Amino acid sequence: MDGRRLSLAAIVCLFAEITLRTAAIEPLTRYEFAQVHMGTQVRIVLYSAARAAADEAASAAFARIAALDQALSDYRESSELMEVSRRAGSGPVAVGDDLFRVLRAAREIADRSDGAFDVTVGPLSVLWRHARREGALPDAADLAAARARVGRDKLAIDDRRRTVTLTTKGMQLDLGGIAKGFAADEAAAVLGRCGIDRALIAAGGDIVVRDAPPGRDGWRIAVAAIEGADRPPAGFITLRNAAVSTSGDSEQFAVIGGVRRSHIIDPRTGLALSGRRSVTIVAPTGMTADALATAVSVMGGPDGMRLVETTGGAGAFVVEETDRGVRTFESRRWRALGAFTTRTISDPVASSVPVDSSVAVDSSNPVASAFRPLVPVASAFRRKETRGFRLQAEEEKKKGSAHAP
Repeated sequence: MDGRRLSLAAIVCLFAEITLRTAAIEPLTRYEFAQVHMGTQVRIVLYSAARAAADEAASAAFARIAALDQALSDYRESSELMEVSRRAGSGPVAVGDDLFRVLRAAREIADRSDGAFDVTVGPLSVLWRHARREGALPDAADLAAARARVGRDKLAIDDRRRTVTLTTKGMQLDLGGIAKGFAADEAAAVLGRCGIDRALIAAGGDIVVRDAPPGRDGWRIAVAAIEGADRPPAGFITLRNAAVSTSGDSEQFAVIGGVRRSHIIDPRTGLALSGRRSVTIVAPTGMTADALATAVSVMGGPDGMRLVETTGGAGAFVVEETDRGVRTFESRRWRALGAFTTRTISDPVASSVPVDSSVAVDSSNPVASAFRPLVPVASAFRRKETRGFRLQAEEEKKKGSAHAP
């Protein structure tokens, strides 16, 4: 099935590449496209010499994301992921290439983070989703039962046979902290095969960029402040051929028993995080940035920095609110990777839409939480990520730019 989808995409991209070659002498024009996939707005910004090539490439990229949503969603009963969860406790399950790649990467991050990132967190996600709606802590017995079905040691992956085993009945996988980054990577790869080298893909707040826009050093991206994406950004990074992801709870939280509880869960304790924290990760791939953002959120600044420093090509910027005030942490590679600059009053603020885990900030386009088919916003809740990115106005619409409807 994966091969057939790739073949169709290859055909589409062949036509796009032919169109680009025909228009090779034309100047590059900026095009922007947006669709709702994986329960969030996915935005593609690209530069092309021909409108037809831009349309074809964007269509192929969105088709790839839609196919991944069908396979990796934990809200679609028909998804491959849910089939694996339904067969928990019944032995190895052969899976397709996409799911296998994501689970193998997830296992690596789980091991390296000592379980701070763990895609077996599904039973806890369901429990805390209910707790958030009810405004009450989970029952102790229910929490213990959910924890018994969570743990990276309960996920076995056979690289040779390409099978996955969930060892305990009642387990449930949740890819909310890694799959959108992977989808952005795959969309970028499709655009590349279509001959589009200058592009940005934003899946919610997981952003993957390719070559820089014409005449610029890179794509300039605003890093959200810990107070939320509607506040002036903490600073700006300029990226090319890299990925960036942020995780926090500025908008997605609940006060339960007088304690502010994040939507992010520590799989090791079973508890939703307390306090306030914003984590921004730059990494070579969207999948790595996405997963590290979750892991570092759970681990905290000092421990999280050690994980980031041992990840090739990764950097981190962490802001934590404590009883003694706000603390910030930067990894050694952070400023070098993203040319990070703090905000000044003259910096224009971008106008693109930041998306958190339950609803787009743009009220004209409400969408449900990650991976959830469109439902009333009030019912949406996810474990992972208030995403806090806004494209800097450096991506302003220049004269002659074109935009997809």
